[in-house]
Order: sequence, then structure tokens, then C-alpha cells
Amino acid sequence: MASARAILAARSPYLGIATEHENVSTSSVNSVESSPSSEYFDKCPRSVDHKRESSALASRETSTPAEDGVLETDFATIPSSTLKEQLQLPLPRFKHEPWIHALTPMFMGIDIQLPAKDMDTPQITFGFSIHDGYYSTDFALKTRKISKDIDPSEYPRLITDRILNEIKTYAAEHLFKFVAVAFAQRIQKFCPRLCARLWLELDILPFVFNDAMLTGVMERELEDNGAETVGTEIPSCDEVADSLARKIIMFFGPKGLPRISIGYRNKVEVDNGGLIHMVDLRDYQEACSPETWDCLLRLVRELKNTKIGGRKGVRIAFFNATPQGGGVALMRHALIRLFKLLDIHATWYVPKPNPSVFRITKNNHNIIQGVADPSLRLTDAQKEHFSKWIDANFERYWATGPLDPDKPPGVDIAVFDDPQVVGLIPLAKQAGIKVIYRSHIELRSDLIKQKGSPQAGVWDFLWDAGIKDAEVFISHPVRGFVPDTVDIKKVGYMPASTDWLDGLNKDLSRWDTFYYMGLFKKQCEEVKANKLIYPMRPYICQIARFDPSKGIPDVLESYRKLREMMDYDELPLRKIPQLVIAGHGAIDDPDGVIVYDETVKMIATEEYETISSDIIIMRLGPSDQLLNCLLSNATVVLQLSHREGFEVKVSEAIHKGKPVIAYRAGGIALQIQNGRNGYLCKVGDTQAVADHMYNLLMDADKYRELSDYAKTSVSDEVHTVGNALAWLYMFNELAHDRELAPNGNFIYDLMRESVALSWKDAENRLPRILPG
Repeated sequence: MASARAILAARSPYLGIATEHENVSTSSVNSVESSPSSEYFDKCPRSVDHKRESSALASRETSTPAEDGVLETDFATIPSSTLKEQLQLPLPRFKHEPWIHALTPMFMGIDIQLPAKDMDTPQITFGFSIHDGYYSTDFALKTRKISKDIDPSEYPRLITDRILNEIKTYAAEHLFKFVAVAFAQRIQKFCPRLCARLWLELDILPFVFNDAMLTGVMERELEDNGAETVGTEIPSCDEVADSLARKIIMFFGPKGLPRISIGYRNKVEVDNGGLIHMVDLRDYQEACSPETWDCLLRLVRELKNTKIGGRKGVRIAFFNATPQGGGVALMRHALIRLFKLLDIHATWYVPKPNPSVFRITKNNHNIIQGVADPSLRLTDAQKEHFSKWIDANFERYWATGPLDPDKPPGVDIAVFDDPQVVGLIPLAKQAGIKVIYRSHIELRSDLIKQKGSPQAGVWDFLWDAGIKDAEVFISHPVRGFVPDTVDIKKVGYMPASTDWLDGLNKDLSRWDTFYYMGLFKKQCEEVKANKLIYPMRPYICQIARFDPSKGIPDVLESYRKLREMMDYDELPLRKIPQLVIAGHGAIDDPDGVIVYDETVKMIATEEYETISSDIIIMRLGPSDQLLNCLLSNATVVLQLSHREGFEVKVSEAIHKGKPVIAYRAGGIALQIQNGRNGYLCKVGDTQAVADHMYNLLMDADKYRELSDYAKTSVSDEVHTVGNALAWLYMFNELAHDRELAPNGNFIYDLMRESVALSWKDAENRLPRILPG
């Protein structure tokens, strides 16, 4: 009896040469036609244009057999010309193309039957299935002949080009936005650049299902039909594609966003346990300097060759409070994704959430930052409640798992990345695990050293609960963030990081901008927020959580003063910017709703009466691309935090070429070169902020100067690769029992010293003169 695995394998006789084409260029080729929709994908330099055959409409109405007997069927759904006219708005600013108000999110499954080696005229059969989240809406089965003059080594590139252009053309004709595409692992192996190009060029999440996930279902279906039919009823490409399209729906939530996957022992399954494959090592290499990449490979080799207890390789675990919603979670998704590509054994765990505990930890956060009511203190009852929560999570999930090094998946090194989980540190130390504690929030060391202060009360509890037992204390690069209690020998500085390849930072095409801007406006309508009129008018934005420390009242006051200046000049409305204040929430941040409500009430006062309709205030769901879209299309970006750790959103905006105006708070001052890629103002000086906004909006040459410089001024230190280097250096030192005593230095500098790589004058580097 022929197995389903054998049936799938029969589709891909060239699988054996897949690894030979991993470095095949993805440049445009002349073997595919060009597309009328290509102008919408203007930020996709590697895309290939594609145009439907002149007989496309006729082929929708008929099904024709290909030469090998396969029934060939084109897509049958005809787009509505009326709907297209209603959703397209001609704008004076965009003379050659309309602005599209809304795109419909869709999903797609793809399967391919690759050419047999003995074919006289090689041909490839493509199966496509379109799904709207409820049911399949369209499908196609297409066979394409390949010229004998084309070398088989070119097949992966040609197939990838064809798939991308089928998607682009269908999306443009029907005003669709494809959110995710699924295909089998054998296709990914044969076309190694398919996933990255789908993600980086078309903003589509690629789901890759291994053959076992597909064959298990197919084998059961074939067995149900009776053994005598097995081997004769081979599913066609469109049937497999339809199955794949149905599978990916389960990985999305009710609002069309990918679900966070939490597995056994509360392990965070990054990218749905590896089903989503967005980028490859090649993409990371291209996103950093050659020096940075060389350091990475050297440190990875050392870590992977390290032997502990006769076992090769080092096992690492990260612990923090939440799997999404905050900067720590964003960094961890990116780091684990890169480590997986590098074949490093790194896992990530979160505790079971408890709202009452998160209220306590958020109060602690506010107290220790100095933004809480002076009467608020940490009580003994709250300490006991917090400790019981930690113990319960340890016993339930990790006592016989990652924090037991004698039993798989026990680890050698543990990183605790939140004050919420410091109670686990002594438990890890008792098991002989080496510990790094990363302090990612601002600690008011000036208030902590005041005996009897609320800040001292919180810090003393956290210190005794576990921080004192860590081998290393990692802090944002601000001296004032390290209390005197911490031995300076243990202290190392490391900035927060972001990923230039994830949804927050990658380039979005105009097509994707249509979708996310439409999505944002729809969400505004759902909660009756004010309407964003972009692209008819520009806008200024601050993207941050609704938190007491983020200076949102100052954002509003600065904008009010800017509007007064512009009203005095009697500028036309099309030149007057709106203001957007938006951000994600987090499950461990109960203050978000409170601050949001206060902000909405503030603009309802008489002081803002004449401009309140131009202020858009939104709490958004966990869509990275939505925030990316808002940042990418803003004219000026603000970050007026009164208290701040590092706030890597500043570097994200600068990387996009957006001048940033910010307060000198925490690590923000390390990211902005005053007068070159933005402006730094004294905390509370809203008039200075308004003046800088006005000058940038009115002086096009000055704006262009700052914008151009900004795009090339961000250091690799704040990129995922640079962040990984700092971690890898520490892991290697601890794994080899070498003394790790940062002594108040940047971990990144110690890493470069360890590989004998000195800084070059031309390299971007964060300032080493630390703010106090």
C-alpha cells in the first residue's frame, strides 16, 4: 500500500537539489509577465512583475485539461467593479494612483507538483485555494511549461516568482490583503527564499507544515476509502492547497491576529512552535554590518561546541511575566526566533497570569519609578501573595522541568527578565543553575537610598527575594538605574533592542499601508474615536503604552501650543497635522485603561475644544504592522516620557527616517543625536517641543536633512543581532566558568574585546557617557 508520505514525495523529484539553490539570486527575471498592480508594491525591490494573459476572463469560465490529463482551472471569482470604484479615492497628492480605503483580509493555501526528471517538456502544476476565514471562496489549478533551455537550478527562483505574482495579481484585482499563506515543508526546502520573500515583500505570514502533519490526515482519509483504492486516488494540488488553507485559520484569533501559542510547562511557542517561518539567516546578515555578523558566528560556534557534564551544547531559558504586549516580550520573540535559526537551545517561559498579582507588581513598578502616589506602599500581605504566586508557578510548571538541570529540559543558564519573576532566582540557584538578572525598568536609585521611602521598601523586597543571588545584574545604560546595593562588579549595561525584520520595522508597501490604515480607521470608528484624515493631512504621533510615565499630558499640551502657532499663521487645513496617540496594552499593566480614560477626558475640556477633533487616541491590539504603519507614515514622532528605561521605539522611528522630538529621560538621550536625527528637550518644556515641531513642519530642507541622516544613524547594538551578541558573550563566559564581572561596562564592548574586534570610526555606536 502506497503511503500518503510517498504520494507527497512523488510530487517533488527535485527535492534532493534544494540545498544547492539556497544562495540563488531573487532578482527579477523575464520568464514571467508584468503586472498592472505593481505600483502598489513600491517598497518591494525584489518583486517580479506579472500580468494576466489576455484570455484570463475566458479561462475563468472554462476548465481545460492539460497535456498530462490534469484538469486545469483558473480562478473563478469575478471582482466587483462597483466595489472597486467605491473603495478607491483619487487624491491630488497621488496623481497616478488612487487611495484604497479598505482591503479584505484573506488566507491562501498553495501546493506544487514539481517536474519529473524524465519529462520531455518539463512542467509545474500549481494549486491555489483562497479562504476568507469562514469557507473556501476560490481555487485554481495551473500548469506552466518550462523551456528546456532553463537550467533546473533556476526552478526555485521561477517558482517563487510565479507564486508571489499570482498572489499580487489576485489581491489587486479583488482588493484583498492576504494575511497568511500555507504550504508544505517540501516546498519550502525546494524554494528556500519563498518564506522570506512572502514576509518581507508582501507582508504575508508563511505557515510551513511538515509532511507528517499533512500525511497523517491523508493516510487516514485513504484508509477510509479502502485498501484497494490506495495509491490511485492521489489528491490534486488544489485539494492539498484547500486543506492547507483550512488549517491556518485555527492559528488566528477573532480579530484576524495570530494567536500566541503557550505550550507545555507554560513555554512560549515562538512563531507557533516554528510553523511560521518569516526570515532566514541570510536576512539577518544583510540587516547588520559584516563585523557584527562575523562576531555572531564566532560566538555561536563556541557556545554550540561547549560541553557541560559530557553533553555538547548549552541549554538556556528566559523567564518573564508576559508573552506579548511589552518591550520584553517583543525582544524575546525576536531573540528566540534568531536562536532557533542558529540551532541554539534556548527556551522561554511565562507564569500563569494573575490579575491581583499584576496589580501589585504594577504598583511596585510605579513606586520604584517615582510616579506613584507617595502614600502607596508595598504591604506585607502583598509580599506574601506575590511569593505564593511564584511558588505555585514553580511547583506546577518548572520544579521538575527547566529549573531542574538533572532532568530534560533542565537548563544550565537562566535569565530572569522582569521584577515579577525574581522569586524564582533562589530556586534556580538551589538547582545549581547560573543566573542573569536583567533590570529593564527605571530604578530611582536616588529615592531607593532614602531609608524608609516607598522606593526603598519595594527595592529591599525585590533584592532579598532573589536579585542579590544573580551572577550578573544587567541594566539599561543609565547610571542612576543601579542602586548602591548592587556590587558594581556585577553590573553590565545593555540597551533594549528591536528587530529590523519583524512586523514593527520592516518596510511596508503601499498596498499594505492601504490595509493597515484602513484597519486603524475602522478600529477608530468602532470605539467612536476621532477620524484620522491621512493622507489628505499629515499627522504627528507618539506610540507608547498608556502609562503614567509616558508624558501623555505633555504630548497634548505641546500639540495645543503648535496649533496656536499655526492658527496665527493662518495655514491651510491640509498643512495642519493631526495628532495620534496610540499603543498596545499588556496583561500585566492594569494602568493602561486608567491612563487612557484620563487622556480622553483631558481633550474633552474647554482648553482643547477647538482642536479635540484632530486628536486621535487609541488603545490597539497586538498588531505590530499596525504600529509600524502609523510610525512609518507620521511626519514627526514624539516621545515625551518623564521617566523611561530605554524606549527603543525612539530607535525604530529614527531608523524609518522620522525626526524624533523627546525629553531627556532615561536611555532616550543615548539614541537621539540632538539636532541631527531629532531633538532633545528638558522634561516638561512643552514650548520647546512645540517650537521644534513647528520648525520641522515649516522648513522642508531642515526636515529632509534630519530624515536622511536618521536612516543611517542607528547602531547595531539595538538590533536583534547585536542584542544576541551580548547574550552569547555572557552565556559563553558562564558556561566556561570564566569570571563574568562587567564592572559597569557595556556588555557589547566586552563582547568585542573577547573576539579582539576594535571599534571603527565609521561604525554607529551608542554614547558611552551615561546619563545619570
